[in-house]
Amino acid sequence: MNVDAIFVMGVSGCGKTTAGAQLADRLGWNYKDADDFHSEANVAKMSAGIPLNDEDRRPWLLAINDYCRSHPNTVVGCSALKKQYRDILRNGIRCKFVFLDVSRKELERRLIERKTTTCPLAY
Repeated sequence: MNVDAIFVMGVSGCGKTTAGAQLADRLGWNYKDADDFHSEANVAKMSAGIPLNDEDRRPWLLAINDYCRSHPNTVVGCSALKKQYRDILRNGIRCKFVFLDVSRKELERRLIERKTTTCPLAY
């Protein structure tokens, strides 16, 4: 495969962690969850139910990009929902994005059953 990183992307609950970890295992690559790159301030905001804005996300995305530049053969589970976010992630690295598409009904089921999350559910 002629890429340094694969970003498994999609909305919360779509299976990024499960699919990304399985893909990394099959490829013999490293797996990282993008949430691990958030600053303490971002985690506090999300834990309080406050959505992150683009300004909050930029240093987070740059940290992920920096990690992938110095650690080739990495699969990253990351929402990456906006093109501008993907542009930051792909800067200077060869990568692919895999979008996981899950039905709304299945997402609702998964999120209700989810035991841990950085950001509380909004109903």
